[in-house]
Amino acid sequence: MTLFELGRTLWCTCGSRVGITPRVSSPGTTGEKRFLADAMLGRLARWLRILGFDCAYDSEIDDEALVRRAVREDRIILSRDRCLPEDWWVPGIHLVGSQELREQLREIVRSFDLAGSLRLFSRCNQCNHPLQEARKADVSGRVPDRAFSEHDRFLECPSCRRVYWEGSHTRRIRRVVDELLGGLSADTQA
Repeated sequence: MTLFELGRTLWCTCGSRVGITPRVSSPGTTGEKRFLADAMLGRLARWLRILGFDCAYDSEIDDEALVRRAVREDRIILSRDRCLPEDWWVPGIHLVGSQELREQLREIVRSFDLAGSLRLFSRCNQCNHPLQEARKADVSGRVPDRAFSEHDRFLECPSCRRVYWEGSHTRRIRRVVDELLGGLSADTQA
């Protein structure tokens, strides 16, 4: 491994940051945008998944592993760490400005023009895998009795086996999304 692999920088004795720009393309330029949230943005990662976006997250990942994974998997890094773009000169680091979740969501949707790409409830909000239709008989005993009797459509994560259905929480999430998108359209009209 070279000292400046993947755009790592160092402090020079002159007081400047030095390094070389790595030879990696900007992530997310071809096809669907994929994200990697750092340890500070677990709630944002979960909500991006709810909105249907591929957002990897690892609460224990250090900066070097974060950068390596983002480059390897062609992901845009989402971070609140102001030092990250100074320490690592790699394309595709987006510093999230707000500490408030709804503002973070609004910022990401606006910054990456994602409003037309929302696919609510299409990914597991725990492990990020795309959800698949599940037969009602296959989820018997794995969901609350009331949910089983009141619903006919279920989704399942093929990785962690978590089961999802349309409940009262989905109505609340839809209200948040409507508020988010309404705020975005008001921003673009102003």
